[in-house]
Amino acid sequence: MDSTVADPQQENTARLIVQGTDCPGIVRAITGTLADFGANIASLDQHTSDPEGGRFFQRTLFSLPNLSAVVEDLRTRLGEVLNEFGMEWQLVEAKRLKRVAVFASKSDHCLLDLLWRQRRGELPVSITMVVSNHPDLSDDVRAFGIPYFYVPVEKGRREEAEARHLELLQDNVDLVVLARYMQVLTEDFINRVGVPIINIHHSFLPAFIGAGPYRKAKERGVKLIGATAHYVTKDLDEGPIIAQDVISVTHRETADDLQRRGADVERRVLSTAVEAHCEDRVLRDGNATIVF
Repeated sequence: MDSTVADPQQENTARLIVQGTDCPGIVRAITGTLADFGANIASLDQHTSDPEGGRFFQRTLFSLPNLSAVVEDLRTRLGEVLNEFGMEWQLVEAKRLKRVAVFASKSDHCLLDLLWRQRRGELPVSITMVVSNHPDLSDDVRAFGIPYFYVPVEKGRREEAEARHLELLQDNVDLVVLARYMQVLTEDFINRVGVPIINIHHSFLPAFIGAGPYRKAKERGVKLIGATAHYVTKDLDEGPIIAQDVISVTHRETADDLQRRGADVERRVLSTAVEAHCEDRVLRDGNATIVF
């Protein structure tokens, strides 16, 4: 079976994602169109920033017998209806898994967690490759049957490395995930890659950014540590936040204890963010997100 195709039970399931300026009649138009095609709505989540001309967001999950045979007709009709409201929209067949490239360095906890969850069927993605600036994790990754590309990022030669990255990613992925990839992406790369990028940050942003976060946390005697998954933008660690979590710690724990416990949070937060994105549950609103 094609690795981009999900569970056969998803064969006739689709997701409709809509956003734009709020006004009366949008929900009725959407549900009416789906009903005309014989679709059964399984869930419908919506949000408006202001009922009087605010931003409107909606995610509709529905099933439709013989979806593949009528999906283009449905897409055409939805376009006619939603364009009248000036909506941005996307119709996604649930059986199509998003293709993901994972970037990593030497830390393996987030990377291996994603690979493990995919193998167990807990993460609805198709990880097509792992890219790293170190060769250390190649054997671990290949044990999962996934290609591993070692692309060193040498001082003064970042452009060469990013050119190789773009060559690998071009038309091959729908999402890039930075699983503790310890390199800063240039604005040019972010603009040219053409797909969203999700990063995991080892703190509950915006505290303790930069090098040595757990040492800084220990020195400050923190009682909570956490992690933040966010979209990557040209502004370092300031992109729209998708998921966050924290755990309680005490004065008895060493910096190594904090790092170990923090790794657990990082794994959980990153997988939560990737899952939400790949199920089309994250809608961006400027530098914020709506997560259904």
